[in-house]
Amino acid sequence: MRWAAVALLAGLAQFSGSADLAPARAGAADTPVALELVLALDRSESIDGSTLALQIDGHARAFRDPRVIAAIAGGQDSGQDSGQDSGPGGAPPGRGIAVTVVTWSDPSDLQVLVPWTSVARAEDALRLAARIEAAPRLEPQGSTGLGSALVEAAALFERNGFAAPRRVIDIVGNGISNVGIPPQLARDRVIAREITVNGLAILDEVPWLGQYFADNVIGGPGAFVHVASDHDSFAQAILGKLETEIAAGEAPPARHAAAGPQVRDARARDRLEMTGAHGPEGMAPKDRRWTNP
Repeated sequence: MRWAAVALLAGLAQFSGSADLAPARAGAADTPVALELVLALDRSESIDGSTLALQIDGHARAFRDPRVIAAIAGGQDSGQDSGQDSGPGGAPPGRGIAVTVVTWSDPSDLQVLVPWTSVARAEDALRLAARIEAAPRLEPQGSTGLGSALVEAAALFERNGFAAPRRVIDIVGNGISNVGIPPQLARDRVIAREITVNGLAILDEVPWLGQYFADNVIGGPGAFVHVASDHDSFAQAILGKLETEIAAGEAPPARHAAAGPQVRDARARDRLEMTGAHGPEGMAPKDRRWTNP
């Protein structure tokens, strides 16, 4: 209990230190794009090496998929087509997207695997896929600091050289936050900066994690959480979330917390409802691990 209290106080100190952050202003030299996207992968100790590899390789494969490539091409100048005149800080709509890939675990342990990269054409997407595959394969370690990961991911938009009408953090995780800033507080601070937070909940340990993400993690216009319970559904969830994020125009309001979760995967939603568990006391035992086929 003493360790948990210290961790919470440290997290709140980090949170209060970011209290003066305001929506980013577009710099004159920033490259206009349709979307700035942070892909944040779970590297905490609850993730084994094969599941971390699955996250990395799954995102690489997704950027080679014709549907994602088509979404990138279809989203060019999408802000003008949809009537969006500008984004955060007056950023004009632009061509293609900008992407960075990171891993997260403990507070202040966010690691950049692939720095900000412009993706406007098929060849750009293929190059990004190769860079993701070639990224260092770090060992899973540390606690599950979801709130701290959101705050640190949001800071990556500052002075990144791009300006877009939409900024999105896409965070993958397989457990509830147990260190640092409470995720709902971090989430509220992040969406106040006009950043949307989407999630992908891996149901290998906590069967109600999709509901937890919906209530505590996601937020902003059009926010959603996808869920995955096995290797095949995880690959499809990565593909589906990227298509949705890249192709989105003017999105409907987010659905989370009091408004109710938007869980993409009807079978998983049914399983969440059947568990009857909505907190740590309902956590399933650590009795399942994914394996690559």
